[in-house]
Amino acid sequence: MNDGYFKRIASELNVSVPSVAATAKLFADGATVPFIARYRKEATGSLDEVAIEQIRDRLKQMAELDSRREVILKSIDEQGKLTDALRQQLLEAETITRLEDLYQPYKPKRKTRASVARERGLEPLAQLIFEDQDGDISAQVPNFVDPAKEVPDAHAAVNGARDIIAEWISDDAEGRSEIRQLFMKEGILSSEVLPTMEEAGAKYRDYFDWKEPIHKVPSHRLLAIRRGSQEGFLAFSIRPEESRASDVLERRFVLGRGANAGLVKQTLEDAYRRLLAPTLETEVRLLTRKKADAEAIEVFAGNIRELLMAAPLGQKRVLAIDPGFRTGCKVVVLGPQGDLLEDTVIYPGQGAGRDHQAREIIAHLVQQHCVEMIAIGNGTGSRETEQFINAIPMQSKVPVVVVSESGASVYSASAVAREEFPDKDLTVRGAVSIGRRLMDPLAELVKIDPKSIGVGQYQHDVDERRLKEKLDDVVVNCVNKVGVELNTASEQLLSYVSGLSKRIAGNIVQYRRENGPFDSRKKLMKVEGVGPRAFEQAAGFLRVRGALHPLDASAVHPERYDLVQRMADDLGVPLDVLLRDANVRQKIRLESYCSGEVGMPTLKDIMQELEKPGRDPREQFQAFAFSEEVHKMEDLKPGQKLPGKVTNVAAFGAFVDVGVHQDGLVHVSQLSDNFVKDPTTVVKVGQTVEVTVVEVDIPRKRIGLSMKSNPGFTGQKKSPRAPETRRPANGNRGTGKPRSENFGGNWFDQAVQKKN
Repeated sequence: MNDGYFKRIASELNVSVPSVAATAKLFADGATVPFIARYRKEATGSLDEVAIEQIRDRLKQMAELDSRREVILKSIDEQGKLTDALRQQLLEAETITRLEDLYQPYKPKRKTRASVARERGLEPLAQLIFEDQDGDISAQVPNFVDPAKEVPDAHAAVNGARDIIAEWISDDAEGRSEIRQLFMKEGILSSEVLPTMEEAGAKYRDYFDWKEPIHKVPSHRLLAIRRGSQEGFLAFSIRPEESRASDVLERRFVLGRGANAGLVKQTLEDAYRRLLAPTLETEVRLLTRKKADAEAIEVFAGNIRELLMAAPLGQKRVLAIDPGFRTGCKVVVLGPQGDLLEDTVIYPGQGAGRDHQAREIIAHLVQQHCVEMIAIGNGTGSRETEQFINAIPMQSKVPVVVVSESGASVYSASAVAREEFPDKDLTVRGAVSIGRRLMDPLAELVKIDPKSIGVGQYQHDVDERRLKEKLDDVVVNCVNKVGVELNTASEQLLSYVSGLSKRIAGNIVQYRRENGPFDSRKKLMKVEGVGPRAFEQAAGFLRVRGALHPLDASAVHPERYDLVQRMADDLGVPLDVLLRDANVRQKIRLESYCSGEVGMPTLKDIMQELEKPGRDPREQFQAFAFSEEVHKMEDLKPGQKLPGKVTNVAAFGAFVDVGVHQDGLVHVSQLSDNFVKDPTTVVKVGQTVEVTVVEVDIPRKRIGLSMKSNPGFTGQKKSPRAPETRRPANGNRGTGKPRSENFGGNWFDQAVQKKN
């Protein structure tokens, strides 16, 4: 990497060049994003995780660009065609697309019509036509007729020459760039149903005859059309008006007024239709898909971030229930550390005798284990189970909370769950997961593939590698932002700590089993695989409660222990007093401790940590309860105002659980009294909201909700239809957006995530 790259990245991200250069050096030295963001603020200018990740990704892209550049330079040089001017153009190319455009004329090709024409000796004729467009090559054409070379007449000679010219036009870097821009700016996305697929592909009926400018198509709509195409129901294309492409090409390549210019003009159509349009449409499909993927991945990542950072109940004794009708409700009791104390099964709703027995079992477990909270999974039977549990007379009232069980079945069948509970069946493991995710959502959800949690938008359609990279970033940042208890964290949680691999995480757990709990951070160095570099990256994010050194339970990095000790010594107090006494800390003059390595950003972080060592940045837990008026969809009535919890946020709105086993949709147009472009600016996963029921469609299991202060409810069953009835300029019915993006549409089929 050179200064030019650093300047370009700095300009793109609006940060300083020294910050980019310092971040690049830290990455080269093996530092991680959380470590750089938290403990190297002086070097980076206090860049946050997002900016640091962007720098990392751009550095990687530029490395890939340089690698491809070397391959192309070598290829053209071996052909003996690398001129100084071309070399300079290649060296100045700033994107892969520009590189490939310059390489196009020299790229090894399979046999083409142009290559066949060259073999027949027609390239000089093509040059005569192309380079002298004010002239007329009629007199020279007979010179190129040669039956022995399969050029039987003048017509065949001219056609062969035109094939060569068509390839020149197609290979021209500047021309390709102009047509590509035309595709992106003026391309029309058109989709239609494939013959005989109307009935089978009914869920895509909104796209059976659809047209929209590609630059206006939202990511979720493009992904929906692509899915319909992949499933064999739709065909779609992205093309600008052909006349506009002809205009662009004519301005660039028709440079005269003679007969030869007429031949070039005739060739443009062939060059566009046969060569340029198909390849550039493929490119644009890929580019727009990448853009749609990126937007969908950002939505998914944002939802996962909110879910992982949800408020934890903390170390409490929890009774967790996985509801079930036929097979009974699986009940587990968990200790403050999430350890399984007891498990059993109850059968409420299966007769008076079993109801009585179930009440006795729950009351006994609550009293025997001093249960402080009851968690019930939100699957089938959850509200009925909640109602049953709340009616049980107990010595002291225990709060009951309904918990999302999305992904619990995935965990229960995983190798992690089998290793943890080898003698328990899937249902018991699932109940344990429900209870633990109430106690600490982050610690439990890291055991599950994020794609299985059900808070995404077309996450199964986007680029698998990019999705995994982004979600790994999210999980890593969340885990390190919260910090990890070294003596209680699972192997899965430890593996996300900065500097620790899955192998090292396993070694830490094994060390705990063999040697007991760690009493200091320094002992981490005794674990196999933890060298100075891994320790430096990980130590600040690991907490050791009750450690020999009081700062081991904080986010202060061991490299700054001496600095904090110096503060205490300068004030004449022991270190533990400095941590306990705010009045003593107020006497510290931070300016006195600034140095070449430590500046005010780090000093301020240290002071915040001393105020509340090991503080959890997550919000305080607050119990949430659904309305007692509704338990099933039949209980919903238009106009009702209900409490709900946001379960998923997508580009077109938010899904809200109101306690009836079917999430309702708050369309983006109903999220606020003001215009909302991005739903994530208004709602987030896990947020509690008040909604108004606007539409209830029981046969199709669809619920339309609104968060507006006045949603325009008129008492009818259906939601207001005015937005759907305006006729768009493109001639399609509706608003220019599918009905499926309004209350009654099939986004409930395509986007709502099924509960496990």
